[in-house]
Amino acid sequence: MDYYLILARSVTYAQRTQRTLSRAGIRSQIFRAPRDLTTMGCAYAIRISVSDLSEALKVLHRAGLDPVQVYLFGKGVYQEVRF
Repeated sequence: MDYYLILARSVTYAQRTQRTLSRAGIRSQIFRAPRDLTTMGCAYAIRISVSDLSEALKVLHRAGLDPVQVYLFGKGVYQEVRF
């Protein structure tokens, strides 16, 4: 199953991101970012469905919560998404 990961620099930032997405009706999950995706020691990731990315980025931008990085997970690999 394909999905997007939105990387956040801290657990607090990830929680704010998840809360903002939830208010917009976008389901998400928080967990530690995979080590091979970040050089930041305490990065967290917010997982969202493929169909929610466009709306999620709009909602987060309006809230001033622009993501550090976004990755698409598909076919067993992560690919960075430029937006």
